[in-house]
Amino acid sequence: MQLHDVWFVLIAVLWIGYFFLEGFDFGIGILSKPLARNTAERRVLINTIGPVWDGNEVWLLTAGGATFAAFPDWYATLFSGFYIPLLIILVCLIIRGVAFEYRAKRDGVRWQRNWEEAIFWTSLLPAFLWGVAFANIVRGVDIDAHKNYVGTFWDLLNPYALLGGLVTLTLFTFHGAVFAALKTVGEIRERARKAALQAGLATAVLALVFLIWTQADSGNGRSLVALVIAVLALLGALAANQVGREGWAFVLSGATIVAAVAMLFLSLFPNVMPSTLNDAWSLTVSNASSASYTLRLMTIVAAVFTPLVLLYQGWTYWVFRKRIGVQHIPGHAPAAEFEQV
Repeated sequence: MQLHDVWFVLIAVLWIGYFFLEGFDFGIGILSKPLARNTAERRVLINTIGPVWDGNEVWLLTAGGATFAAFPDWYATLFSGFYIPLLIILVCLIIRGVAFEYRAKRDGVRWQRNWEEAIFWTSLLPAFLWGVAFANIVRGVDIDAHKNYVGTFWDLLNPYALLGGLVTLTLFTFHGAVFAALKTVGEIRERARKAALQAGLATAVLALVFLIWTQADSGNGRSLVALVIAVLALLGALAANQVGREGWAFVLSGATIVAAVAMLFLSLFPNVMPSTLNDAWSLTVSNASSASYTLRLMTIVAAVFTPLVLLYQGWTYWVFRKRIGVQHIPGHAPAAEFEQV
């Protein structure tokens, strides 16, 4: 295995980590509107991810930076061709971060409701658009001989990509509902379990169609194994949720995301962006990669700093591992953000 193959795997791992962690962040944001019945419960949901949401987004920055450094042609074609959807995602992530921080800066009901509305929509849109983007990457787009995307924005909104968006939307909502059930107590925990069942069933139907479609179009033996694991993990997560084993349900819902995203990358390899105009014009791990010296230097840096980042993030989750409920909100009224729990 050459270094460009190694970095394709590492970038796949970074995206898997991002969707595993940010997936339940998006899910909590989406559920903050339909699941919570009052201000205190909305605050409880937001507080479940309060200490970790910004750390989870570091995986996205790292994945983007690694793609830029290891596969500059892939990065250039991807960000120029998918400029509009990626810009929408970026704007949503900025507004979402501001909403988390500014929501409790004033006591006015209207002020807080507006920021909570922003959290809902800026969680829902990226959850959908990431699926659209990755479905197009796997399916292939109109790339010419000069490695330029020559299609339009509307070409990205094809049936396969829209189905991919619905899959990530429902899967992240399911993952977030399971996380909410794991991290809360009382009535909100029970409602989260019911929401997980509903979102999980919707995910099962949509994901099965999408993954079988992917396997039929561009799959191989390795991607078929990942498909089977994803389906079994999703069924296991649903079963664990029904018997109140939230810890196992969360592990298995996370395993579903890991296997599903792994399947997409396994179906893609050795391409990084297939061309629908001519197979010879597809971007691959070899023709889109940086020089060997750059990849060697990146490998050394990653070997040193990646374990440190994982240790720090693991410690963060350990410190904030306890369940919370409305009884942990002083006076059931907002004061300062996150630190009260």
